[in-house]
Amino acid sequence: MNEKRIEKLTQVLKRLNTEGVTEESRKEALDIVANIDPIELSIAEQRLIEEGMHPEDLRHLCDIHMEVLSDELVKLRKKIQPGHMLDTLIVEHEKIKEFLTEVEALNFLIQKLNSYEEGPELFREMAVLANNILEAEKHHQREEDVLFPELEKRNITGPTRIMRMEHEDLRARKKVLRETSELAPSLDFALCKSLIDETSKYLVFQLRDHIYKENYILYPTAVDAIKEKEIWKEMKEKCDVIGYCPFTPEV
Repeated sequence: MNEKRIEKLTQVLKRLNTEGVTEESRKEALDIVANIDPIELSIAEQRLIEEGMHPEDLRHLCDIHMEVLSDELVKLRKKIQPGHMLDTLIVEHEKIKEFLTEVEALNFLIQKLNSYEEGPELFREMAVLANNILEAEKHHQREEDVLFPELEKRNITGPTRIMRMEHEDLRARKKVLRETSELAPSLDFALCKSLIDETSKYLVFQLRDHIYKENYILYPTAVDAIKEKEIWKEMKEKCDVIGYCPFTPEV
């Protein structure tokens, strides 16, 4: 275990949280995470939490870790064809992550305001973003009604149960963010700003983590467990019936 590396990562994560992501700090964190042992990563996270940092404020680490593992996602996509139901889910994840990056940046600006009148357009933009993320319902429905049952037939039930629970939790939080942003003019400003901050950070962290688990654990498991091409074809047909998100590329 490299104590110096743990301390260096801890300091970088503190800067990411207080100063926002710069190209320099992102690259520094990427270099460290690419070479760090999972145990060291856990220790760095735990130390920050013990020092008073909320778990949601570790959202940058989750995003950077996903970037480091991007090659693994490339390998998975080589095993499936464009238009495969998993490939579509992965592409949708990329778009959702873009929305989350925008939510994070917008919340950063909102937290600097002293009154609603200083930036009413920011709240309108946040409401639109929250609605964009809510429009991922068809994505979740394809997972819950098509992918998860096939995995559960093969006795893979733990991950699907957790994903369903997270879908419910995240769905509720997305609605809170949209409604709070829409009602901002009529709400107590300090309370509104605090709720947007808390909900944004929760969503950014938890939804990125959710995507991470699906991309790097659930989907590869599905590829390994469901070998029959005919089953995947039937699943794709069921997905077509359910439909897609407004931001889904052509499938």
